[in-house]
Amino acid sequence: MAPYPRSIAHIFRFWSVLPINAGVRLSPKVTAASLWVVAACGVAVAGAASRADDWTPLGLVALLVVISIASDALGVESRGMRLSGSFIAIVLAMALLGPAPAVAIALATIAVDTWRARPPAVAIAANFATHATYPLIGALLVRLGGGEQISPWAFGLVVLGAFAASNLYSFALVALARRLATGAPFHKQVQEVFLPLATSEAMAAVLSVAIVLSYRAVGFAAMTALVVVLFMFQVLARELLLSQERAIELEHRTEQLSALQVGVLATLIQTLALRDKMTARHSAAVARYTKSIAQEMGLDEEQQEVAHTAGLLHDVGKFIFPDNILFADRKLTDADWEIVKKHPAQGAKLVRRVDGYGPVADIILAHHERMDGKGYPNSLPADEIPLISRMISVADTFDVMTARDSYRKPVPREEALAELHRVSGTQLDGDVVKAFIRVLNRKDVNFQHTTDADFEAELGFRARVAKFARRRAA
Repeated sequence: MAPYPRSIAHIFRFWSVLPINAGVRLSPKVTAASLWVVAACGVAVAGAASRADDWTPLGLVALLVVISIASDALGVESRGMRLSGSFIAIVLAMALLGPAPAVAIALATIAVDTWRARPPAVAIAANFATHATYPLIGALLVRLGGGEQISPWAFGLVVLGAFAASNLYSFALVALARRLATGAPFHKQVQEVFLPLATSEAMAAVLSVAIVLSYRAVGFAAMTALVVVLFMFQVLARELLLSQERAIELEHRTEQLSALQVGVLATLIQTLALRDKMTARHSAAVARYTKSIAQEMGLDEEQQEVAHTAGLLHDVGKFIFPDNILFADRKLTDADWEIVKKHPAQGAKLVRRVDGYGPVADIILAHHERMDGKGYPNSLPADEIPLISRMISVADTFDVMTARDSYRKPVPREEALAELHRVSGTQLDGDVVKAFIRVLNRKDVNFQHTTDADFEAELGFRARVAKFARRRAA
């Protein structure tokens, strides 16, 4: 069960429009003619290497032709490769017959496939060129390895090597075609196409060697079991392949759903911006400050991104606020405060629904906890508050005090910094406060809160959705 490059024609379709050397371009007709020359050369070399006894016993030749054509009819297309049990029959021809019979069986198989599938002219030429060469390579390797003149186990190793060489040759052609047609990196194709099929290919190689050795030991009778064994093997391999395809499709749909969920969060933040521009711009400011603190405290890039994301979403739970709380210009009542204290949990619950955003949700849940254990919603002790939650608390406190578009009168920066120092160790983490002050003293990260453009630039959610999707796909 091995791949052969039916889609190899992609190479030559793209080759005809790519500059070759000094700007020379090959037309499809020239490309097809070149391929037929390759096929003819393969046939000629196979014929020159042919010996009279290669074609005996004739019954074996006929059986392998039938098996190869029948197995090919059960082949399945997968990710630019065609998987067909005919490869095992052709490998047996390489090992037990010789170059000419192996090439003849391969060409007969692809001729029937061409009649059935009716591919384009260039594809026909490409397929015949391929099937006139890889059986030749394998058969010549077997012959150079000593053929049937060596010990059975040594012969088995030679057949195994011929199988591997022919298989890799076919895969290399397919990978080159995909590289030229889609730009797919070779190493990605190895990971996504070759490695998932490596187990079934290894089983096919072992099966081929076992049949060859059995044939040498007991003669033609050993081939009678080949039909049943090969049929069962191909059915199992086909089901395995289809299950892998279904798994890939499910993973793709999961990625789409995850990106959609992130998009929903983006929409929620955008809606919050429409309802309350001040809260939205505050969220963007906190995100910028928090990421700067994370960088200052030595967190890696991934954690810095988590910090930025959590800062953007930390107040998403304010959707539960009625207008008389969200836009309050008065002292909140006890009943109002009970509603306010729910927004971290509501925001975390919402964000946690997005696959992969559990850590962000945990940070949002704890961003109003205090170092002295008197915060909300869970009154966590200091050592149980996530570090990034502590960063958000510092950034949140500073921006609420200094933002010019806040509902309260802003205070000067120096006064705000003094307040951060005052509540260090009780409300805020002292180490985080020191790191934030170092950032403020070293560079200007102030969020100006002047226009919606500031908010949109910091939010950048389209890029964030795309980045999330790429990360899930990687």
